[in-house]
Amino acid sequence: MPDRRAIVAGLLATVAYPVASEGARLHKAVSTILPFQVSPFPYRGKLPDGSAPFLDVTAAGGRRGHTSPRGGIYWEDETYSDRSTLLAVPKGFDPAKPAVIVVFFHGNGATLQRDVVGRQRVVAQLEASGLNAVLVAPQFASDAQDSSAGNFWTPGYFAKFMAEAARELAKLTGAKAAKFDAMPVVLVAYSGGYNPAAFVLKNGDVGGRLLGVVLLDAAFDEADIFASWIAHHRKSFFVSAYSKSSASGNAEIRQLLAGQGFNASAEPPRRLEAGTVAFLASDAGHDTFVTRAFVSNPLQWLLGRVHGFPR
Repeated sequence: MPDRRAIVAGLLATVAYPVASEGARLHKAVSTILPFQVSPFPYRGKLPDGSAPFLDVTAAGGRRGHTSPRGGIYWEDETYSDRSTLLAVPKGFDPAKPAVIVVFFHGNGATLQRDVVGRQRVVAQLEASGLNAVLVAPQFASDAQDSSAGNFWTPGYFAKFMAEAARELAKLTGAKAAKFDAMPVVLVAYSGGYNPAAFVLKNGDVGGRLLGVVLLDAAFDEADIFASWIAHHRKSFFVSAYSKSSASGNAEIRQLLAGQGFNASAEPPRRLEAGTVAFLASDAGHDTFVTRAFVSNPLQWLLGRVHGFPR
């Protein structure tokens, strides 16, 4: 029996969207959820430390599953089989002007339509930011308490994912895929999105294209990876806004940076540009952090301060 999510994604993919001619700005926002050939899941490899296979449980009939530290056993066919990626292009996006690809990694217990589009309002916040940018948001573990990066643990895989995203964005906009292949990338991770974000940084898959990183209550582990990336990428920006949920992880990153003589700001930055490094504390709750943090709609606020790419 065909997978229901694949059918829905396929139907969305067949919707006729208005597209711009090469070099023209879009007069209407467009978005879709597509099944990608290159996606975080399904994943049949090992854990990143090589200690065990990711799918470590086999049930009668050959059904395979993964033991998540927080959620218990999740089955591959229910949780780790969705190849969907959300693509969104705001009204007024102009591929002929300097532009950015915003890549968003959702947290635990999320699906693209219900949470990234609906609850977290990521598409709407990008639209309202005024940034000349498009959005790419892959599905990780579906509606599960699991932060696994899946195929994004593998060096080089995220670069292949971005190449497929470039081809699909070209179809949506009428611009050439080569334009999207060359665009700077802003990587945004919320909550459990820290794990794939950390491995994208560690693997260096998009190299010099990575304009900056935004963590939204997401520094729960891999502090050494984040600190090392900040210290070695002075031409990029890094902002981590956090609640008490990830306060200790943020403190660890700051401590590692201080040990290298690196002073970070605790004030909201006026602009996000080369060398901006800021850690922003908030009293907001974790579950609603993408829409209420140190300001309302923090993603909109931060993207609106990315320097050099007005829509």
